[in-house]
Amino acid sequence: MKRIAIASLLAILTMSLLSACNTVHGFGKDVQKVGEKVEDASSK
Repeated sequence: MKRIAIASLLAILTMSLLSACNTVHGFGKDVQKVGEKVEDASSK
């Protein structure tokens, strides 16, 4: 569980640094996609 949490935080940090979204709406979509990937990884 701790490993998933660390991976999630790293993924969110990486996405926020590398994403090229210029609006809050675009950032929200990026965060949502990261959340979906974390959910998929945790369900495995």
